[in-house]
Parts: sequence; structure tokens; C-alpha cells
Amino acid sequence: MTRLERLQAALERPLLVTSEPNVRYLTGFHSSNAALLVEPKLARLCTDSRYTAAAKLVPGVEVVDIGRDLFAGLIELLQGETSFEAESVSVAAFEKLRSGGASLVAADGPVEALRAVKDARELATIRRAAEITSEAYRRLASEPFAGRREVDLAWRMHELFHQLGAEDDAFPTIVASGPNGAFPHAEPTERVVQEGDLVVVDAGASVGGYNADCTRTFACGEISAERRRAYEICLAAQEVGVAATRAGVLAREVDAAARDLIEASEFAGTFGHGLGHGVGIEVHEAPHVSADAGETRLEAGNVVTIEPGIYVEGLGGVRIEDLVIVTDNGTEVLTTFPKRLTVVG
Repeated sequence: MTRLERLQAALERPLLVTSEPNVRYLTGFHSSNAALLVEPKLARLCTDSRYTAAAKLVPGVEVVDIGRDLFAGLIELLQGETSFEAESVSVAAFEKLRSGGASLVAADGPVEALRAVKDARELATIRRAAEITSEAYRRLASEPFAGRREVDLAWRMHELFHQLGAEDDAFPTIVASGPNGAFPHAEPTERVVQEGDLVVVDAGASVGGYNADCTRTFACGEISAERRRAYEICLAAQEVGVAATRAGVLAREVDAAARDLIEASEFAGTFGHGLGHGVGIEVHEAPHVSADAGETRLEAGNVVTIEPGIYVEGLGGVRIEDLVIVTDNGTEVLTTFPKRLTVVG
């Protein structure tokens, strides 16, 4: 059964798919202007004349040229109640559809639920992206950090990914040194890495439309006892999080396993974000491994990150992140660059 057929079998009413990653997941079709109207026995791929020739190569769909104003063109196709992806439809687009007579019901992520469990081909592609990412870290760690700007180290990861066969960066590489490491989503700056810094590097390669995500924190020369202690606590929490990850476990309980260890240390209150997130076509997708994940349970075939962090203003930050496949018995860890504290020059 194809992905599209699996979705059709689960639908209670027609579903309008407008999220580009979801259209791509279901059909393999790439376009800046496309929607997929899915019914139990019919799927219509809607686009404009720039893309119709390519759309006709997609099996199992009827191609409809609805012009460049996607939502205006969809109006006449929507009959009766139709589910839609609220997160990918703007207020203006929603009002356009509704004013044209469409009866819309927000969908509860049916395509995202399918995407959360990867098939064998997807897992093989993500493994390759993770292999490239791990090797890029190995090569970066063999080079000096001291005296180089954060932006230069970030660019070096970009170069390494391409040299190793990646199609692109999964996301802009984060390099945060010294005090900048206290910002979880720091952007690389002109700051020059100095002796005694912790340097957080968060990067991932993209291969075949799928992504990897990995963070390692390096010590530039000798670091203070407090920084080393922060690293040890973060590593222990990360290892506990990985050990707690398996199919059937509540995602929030995995988050709690790692978070509780940090909260019981002298670094309580310094881990503010969720423990992890799904990775696939998008870098951040379902399932989310966090305190507010509700009743979400991990399933075999999920690909998630496990990435606790400790962020202290003035001291800097530590984050250690692995990409793992969830299995019935635990995890397959895809990012293999060592997690011990690596000292760079």
C-alpha cells in the first residue's frame, strides 16, 4: 500500500493537503505552488501550468491545473465538509476558501502521523545523512578551533558536508563559543574562539530530501572545573535519555528521565527546551519529546533527537545531541562521533 493509499484508508472526509513537505511525502512532487485534495477513491494534485508536466509523472493522482492563485482555484473543487491543514493555511487563504463557500474542518495532523514512522527506505536515507554528519564532526575536530571565528567554523561544516556527498545543510550550522553558548539557538558570529571556551556545534547533513541533526560541545584547550562539571552532568542526562527511549514509552517520560537528572544537580533551571524532536523530511517534525508531549507514545520507526542542554549566562553552554531510531528494544544511535569531552586546539 502506498503512502497515499494509507492516508485514503484512514480518512473520514476529504483532506486538503497544502503543506509542501506533506505534498512531497505523499507524491514525491516538488513545487512552490501545489495542493493535494485527497478523497477515499480519488486524489487530485492541483498546481499551475509551470508544473503540470512534472505532476503528470506522479502515479495514482489526477492532475488539475488551477492557476497560480492556488486557493482561488481550489474553491470550485471543495464540495461538502473538507479537512484542511490549519498550520499551513494563512488566515487570508482560509478566508478566501470560506468566502467561496468551502466548509472547512481543521485536521489533526493525519499526514504528520504517517510521516512520524519511517519506512525502510527513509531510515536508510537518514542513516546516510547521519554518517556524513558524523564524519564531518570527526574532520572538524581534527582542526584547530582557537583563533577562528564562529562563522568560519560554521562555513567549514558546510564545506565538509558537500565534500562528503551531502546535498545541502539540513539547517544553518550553529557554532556558539564561550558566553554565546548560553543561547540555545545562537547564530554564528564574528567572535573568535579562545582558549578555555566551550564551543557548541549543532549541525546536520541533508541527503535525498531527508535530514540529520547532531550537536557536540568541544573544549578549546583547558576549561574550568565548573564548565567540565556542566559537561559531565549534561552527558549523564543525555545517556539517561537515550536509555529511556524505546517504543511504547510516553515521550514526556523520556524527557523527564533526562530533565530530572539536571534538575537534581547544581545546574537546576538551566535546561529550558524540550529533550528532542522528530527528524525526517523536516528537521523538526513529529513526535516531540518534551514535557508537554501529553499522551504521545514513541513508536518503532520514529527518528528523534535526544538533546539535553545546560545554559548558564556568563559561563556558556553545553548541549549533546544524538539522532536515534526508536525500536521495540531501545534505540539505534545514528550519530557516532564520540560524546566524551573532545579537546581541540
